[in-house]
Formats: sequence, C-alpha cells, structure tokens
Amino acid sequence: MNRRYMSVLTWLLVLLPIPSLTVAAAPRWEKATFAGGCFWCMENPFEKIAGVKEVVSGFSGGVEVEPSYNEVAAGKTGHMEAVEIEYDANLVSYAQLVEVFWRQIDPTDDGGQFVDRGEHYRTAIFYRNKEQQRVAEQSKDQLNSSGRFAVPIVTRILPFSAFYPAEEYHQNFHEKSPQRYCSYRNYSGRDQFLEQAWGKNNSNSNNSGVALQNEKFAAHKFVKPSDSSLRKQLTKLQYAVTQQAATEKPFANEFNGNKAAGLYVDIVSGEPLFSSKDKFDSGTGWPSFVRAVEKDFIVEKQDRHLFMLRTEVRSKLADSHLGHVFNDGPAPTGLRYCINSAALRFIPLDEMESAGYAEWLPAVK
Repeated sequence: MNRRYMSVLTWLLVLLPIPSLTVAAAPRWEKATFAGGCFWCMENPFEKIAGVKEVVSGFSGGVEVEPSYNEVAAGKTGHMEAVEIEYDANLVSYAQLVEVFWRQIDPTDDGGQFVDRGEHYRTAIFYRNKEQQRVAEQSKDQLNSSGRFAVPIVTRILPFSAFYPAEEYHQNFHEKSPQRYCSYRNYSGRDQFLEQAWGKNNSNSNNSGVALQNEKFAAHKFVKPSDSSLRKQLTKLQYAVTQQAATEKPFANEFNGNKAAGLYVDIVSGEPLFSSKDKFDSGTGWPSFVRAVEKDFIVEKQDRHLFMLRTEVRSKLADSHLGHVFNDGPAPTGLRYCINSAALRFIPLDEMESAGYAEWLPAVK
C-alpha cells in the first residue's frame, strides 16, 4: 500500500463494498399535463422514466365537465387527448419531461397528429404554474431555433384548467393490447416520423430511455432509465457501485492499469467525466485523475459513513456514484479523484469522433 495516499483506516473503509446509507429525500410529487395526439402512444415513453409514479390518459383543454371519449372524439367538447404525469421532482425535472414530450410528436402539425385529424388530436403543453410556463416556452424557443424542423413549431402552451381521466379500457393500452398498440404506432406513421426527426436511436421514443451513444452527446436530453431497466443494462457490480455506492476491489478492476489514450464517461448516461491525459498511478488500486474533464458533470457531496468525513463524487445527470476526491494528489491541482472502474466506460481516442465525443478530443490529445 502506498502510505502517501492512504492511511490504514482509509484502506479498510474503501476496500469493502459498503452500500450508501444516505437517507433519501422525501418525494416531491408534482404533475405535468401534455397533449400529443393519441394518448395510447403517450403513456409508454413517460412510464419508463425513473421518478415517474403514474401516467393517466384523459382529456384537457376544454370546458365540458367529465367528458366521455365519444364526446371528445366527436369534436364537441374543446378537449384534447392528453396524459397527466405524476412525478417526483427530486428524481426527474419538468424540463426533462418536456424534452421527452417533444420526442413523441410532430410539433409542426396544427391539424392533428399523423393519421388522427381534428382539434382533439392537436398538441399542447398545459402549464400549472409560472415555472412550468417558463420552462415550456424556453424549450419551445430552443426547438424552434435549433433548425431541426423546417417549419415553425405550432404546439400550444396553455394554462392548465382541469384534467379528466378517460375510460378504464384506454388506460395502459400498450400493456392490455401490445400487438394492436405496436401496429397502430407503425401504421399511423408516428414511429417513422420520429425516426426521421430524431434518429433511429431516439432514446426517448419507444424504447428503454438509455442515453444516446452513437450521436453527438447532448447532456440536457438524457433521462435516467428506471431501476428495472438499469438492473438489466448494468452488471451486478456496475449496479452496486453506481446505484448503491458500493466500492469495487482495488487493483482487480478494469481501468486501474489502463494506459490507453481516450475519454472516460459515465456508464449510465455517457456524460464525459475524465481524460486519460489527467490519469495517474496513485498506487491505491483504483483509477485516479487530477481533474474532471467536465467539472459541470461532477457533483460533490459530503460522505460521513463510518464516522469519517470524505467528499463523494457523483455524475450530475445520471446521479451515479463514482468514488471520492481527496486533497493528496500531484500537481498541478493537488487533487486525486479516486474512481471505481465499474462506474466508467472508456472511449478510445480513435473512436471518440464516431461515438459522438469529438468536442472532447482536445482534452485527450
């Protein structure tokens, strides 16, 4: 053991895979309401998001109280088909939900959505407070100015008044009639449009919500997968480290001895974290770095486990436990980011551009 970097007590603490004992914050339940055409197609993408408690299909935007599906479909109520989402704002932000919403619809169509025509199939964001209004309008402006669509965005941003759940047979239709649901998505033209607009690997469309890995990395578009998806996506060790704050064994891990040039990114979200240029051999048995390649993607938290004060580091978007940072590193920073290999994915230098990380090439070369 290298005594310069680690006392005997510290060694014993970090050697054992100790799950985090941090008390989780109480849920902060909030609601969001979106109209995106056929509500059958709007439930599934939101239900996959970690932090979403429930998604209900129904109607909003009109004046009729307790309307039936047939009344709305006849175009007599002023309501639109919509979904109401109850979510924990500590786990997923309203801005993330708005981003998912854009990726389910054609925001340039004011006459309906795909094969479904009529005012009750138009798109809208129903804001419940000034902050939701600000976020929605800012997001719409950004999408308009992005150039992704050749014509203006016409999706309405309207004050929320009421939401009325649809009949029970409409709820969770993708689970009750999966074959009919998939056929409808395909034959309506929705899936084809979304693939053309957002790419074949549209992470927020009709799949698990895992971050894009073959397109240009865009931090604000990441939505953390559900716990069940993460358990399937990650190995047992990766899950234990990133989600339960466990610590892998020293020396016997993937990247401790890695000397190749490249970028280390979060195993869950793909957000860039460390450069091989800043990696050094600390003698501790874990990958060590003098700095983060993107400080904005690192969150520091006090760790008081086992009566010892340390500084935990986590990724900002995926909230993955990465390791700890110490003030006993070499020049020029004097820092030592002691990181678990299981929390990282390595992108070799010659693959960074094709993997969407060209922006960070100067930090690695």
